[in-house]
This record gives sequence, structure tokens and C-alpha cells, in this order.
Amino acid sequence: MLTNENIRILVVDDELNLLKLIHAYLQQEGYQVNEAADGKAGLREFHQWKPDLIILDRMLPDMSGEEICRQVRRESNIPILMLTAKAGEQHVIEGLSLGADDYVTKPFSPKEVVARVRALLRRSQSHGAPLMEEMGFDADRLVIKVTKQEVLKDKAIIPLTAIEFRLLVTLAKHPGVTYTRAQLIEQALGHDFDGYDRTIDAHIKNLRQKIEDQPKQPRYILTVFGTGYKFGVEK
Repeated sequence: MLTNENIRILVVDDELNLLKLIHAYLQQEGYQVNEAADGKAGLREFHQWKPDLIILDRMLPDMSGEEICRQVRRESNIPILMLTAKAGEQHVIEGLSLGADDYVTKPFSPKEVVARVRALLRRSQSHGAPLMEEMGFDADRLVIKVTKQEVLKDKAIIPLTAIEFRLLVTLAKHPGVTYTRAQLIEQALGHDFDGYDRTIDAHIKNLRQKIEDQPKQPRYILTVFGTGYKFGVEK
């Protein structure tokens, strides 16, 4: 597991005072921190500096945080913490649907940002991951290599975010068992997750897009209406 001094965090925000404040708090925790004040600079630092986590403002002067998130997700599954001035569940779900792992609504305490960063890094490093080695489904069309944190569909590696991977493992361990959104938050994301139950829906939607042949008619991750989700294919 990486120690703080080996972890690189890129902060992308055009509010310079806030940028410096977040930088200072993260640096106090021992992280390596780099800054970008607009989207183009953020993408350049992402490619050149190769951070382990990105803190990304949703509203930037030259391009949206959503577009940056999309571009990063084409190349990497590193955790993304989105900062947004738009309060409300729907705005949060929109951000998560584009590939962000978590969000913080402005105004916020820098200590809250640090806490969210710690939580995302713990998940990405698979703290407390299940001990089983591998699970195969659908005549091994879908294979989950738990200890390697890899998912293969038709023998091709499918890139998942840390949260998507933990959700998939949680559901796949017990095919046919229905999990409520609250149970998925507790078992897959941990007690340190602080968000709407409905944010699970955004992560499930992203996961279906990656592993299902027909995401709108899923076979693996099924909706149990009024309750939550279950894994629909036996081992």
C-alpha cells in the first residue's frame, strides 16, 4: 500500500484561494500536491505528472469538469473527487454518472475534503477486500479476479473504478441476494461514505455500461424495483 508521501494528488480549480487552501491541507497530510487553475492545464498535468487522485471543480472557465472527467476516464480509473457549487441530488448523480467517484458541495471545510480523499484512497487500494481469489460467471464470459482487482469480459480486461469494482464484488459474491442501496453503501463503500442512497444508481449505471452486452436489458446486475439490486447469474 502506498504511503502518503508517495501519493500524488492533482487539484483543478479556478478559485485560487480555495486551490491554495486545499493544497496546504493536503500537504500537511504528507501528500504530493500539484495544482491547475483551468481545464487544459489540468489535463496537461494529468498526462505529464500522472497523479493517483484528482480533485476536480465542476465549473471551470475553459471547459467543464464533466468534460475533463470524461477525458480522464477514457485513459484511467484513478479516483476523482468532484467539487460542485450545485447542491441537490440530481446534480450529484449527473457528476457520478460521468465517472466521478465522490463529490463535495461548496462551501465545504478543507478537513472534509481531506477525509474524502482518505476514503477514496482506501477504496482504491482495496482496503478490506474479500479474500476469495476469482469468480467466474456465464461459462467464464465474466471473470472477477478479486486479489488482482481485475474484471475480464470475454477475456478482455474491463477497466472499472474502485467503487465499481467493490460494488460488483459485493453483488457477485451472493448471486440472487437482493441488496438495498443502504446495504451496498455499507458493504461496498464503507461507513465513511457520506452521500445520497441514489448515488448508487449512477455507479450501477456506469458498471452496466461496461460489463453488460445490453445495458438496458442487463443479465448480471438486476434491479429489484422498490428495493435495490441483485446479481442475476449463478457461478
